[in-house]
Amino acid sequence: MHVKPKVVKVGIMSLDQFKKRTIAIAKGHYKPKKNEPKIWFHSIRSLANVLSEQNQLLLKLIVETQPKSIKELEAVTGRTANNLLRTLRMMENYGFVKLKAGIGRRGRAPLVPEVVYSAAEIELDFAS
Repeated sequence: MHVKPKVVKVGIMSLDQFKKRTIAIAKGHYKPKKNEPKIWFHSIRSLANVLSEQNQLLLKLIVETQPKSIKELEAVTGRTANNLLRTLRMMENYGFVKLKAGIGRRGRAPLVPEVVYSAAEIELDFAS
């Protein structure tokens, strides 16, 4: 059985424009269309930082290895848990990753990283 790829539309909009858009949505003056980006960045540079080659590789590794904890991911990547958590939390804030509580034997349950989308489509509007 082939699973359909889950693609997210990503947009780039200045912080000022984004604030105006958010206020218009909150006031009910604007309703986002279904085909609009779900994730927004204020610049191409910020997008490039979040979806750097290293972070794209990390997402790919998570999809391929399906680690049951950050410790497992640490072993696969060679990166420290603190470094991974910092990156994964940032990606979680943008909606690319979910960190779910796994099943722990005792004490605190391990965090299980899960990639939300299989691809991103970038939308850049030159006119606005």
